[in-house]
Amino acid sequence: MRVLVALGGNAILQRGQKGNASEQRENVQKTVTQIVRMIHAGHEVVVTHGNGPQVGAILIQNELGSASVPAMPMDICGAESQGLIGYMFCQSIQNTLLADGIEGHAPACLVTRVEVDPADPAFAHPTKPVGPFYTEEAAKKRSAETGETWIDDAGRGWRRVVPSPDPKTIVEADVINTLLEKGFTVVASGGGGIPVIRKEDGTWEGVEAVIDKDLAGERLAASVKADLLMILTDVPRVAINYNTPQQKWLEKLTLSEMEVLEKEGHFKAGSMGPKVKAALRFVRNGGQRAVIASLDEALEALEGTKGTQILKG
Repeated sequence: MRVLVALGGNAILQRGQKGNASEQRENVQKTVTQIVRMIHAGHEVVVTHGNGPQVGAILIQNELGSASVPAMPMDICGAESQGLIGYMFCQSIQNTLLADGIEGHAPACLVTRVEVDPADPAFAHPTKPVGPFYTEEAAKKRSAETGETWIDDAGRGWRRVVPSPDPKTIVEADVINTLLEKGFTVVASGGGGIPVIRKEDGTWEGVEAVIDKDLAGERLAASVKADLLMILTDVPRVAINYNTPQQKWLEKLTLSEMEVLEKEGHFKAGSMGPKVKAALRFVRNGGQRAVIASLDEALEALEGTKGTQILKG
């Protein structure tokens, strides 16, 4: 089975951690142990991941160092984060395969661009907070100077917000498929990919935006003709009435049953919403099965005994 594994933030950085290199390496190693279990069971794995804390740290470093070196735009910062996270995954996957005596399946990280539509309504309504917190005075001064959009982020300070457009295509899809055909374990489209638009002359241009990683993961899964989209997070299943006395964990549902629950508003945009949306898109567009599960139960979820399983039905 070809499996697209979309990793949540807990795969790289846990809550309360500082985010230093040793912490992130340790978390990646725990995640890779689950990935290699799948490979050992005979499955072909494609990996995608989040990059929120890492690209946030890069943006802060840019701000603090801007007096000495020029700050880079968001598309380049996204590429940097893909490289550093991909390096950690490749190093860990290769070492774990070697330790387990598994031949082949060498890892390859691909810095990946994802096409978005320049007419996407998201560009007129930026909503995704990025980078460091500022005072109201500093944020308004910056907005006046640059034209950027800044908001009060839940009383914690002012942050810049950027658009979050819908992903259309994976620009490097042919390269990724070639690597898979040659037996590589591919890490791609990290952090939702680098958002790019195609201009009228056919050239590509990066844009200041953030693509949801799960929605981009669905596009990647479709591009590689994955049999299964597996979204791994820090909860065992999807729930309705989450964190209330009426909470109910969801196990196996058909596409139509899950669509009804989504329309009823059970899955919030800031948490489970994009994951459910990506899973539904995958199955609706021809995928065999999607599952949302805990990282610690990845192989069991792949085998159908854990997580929330969404079937064609």
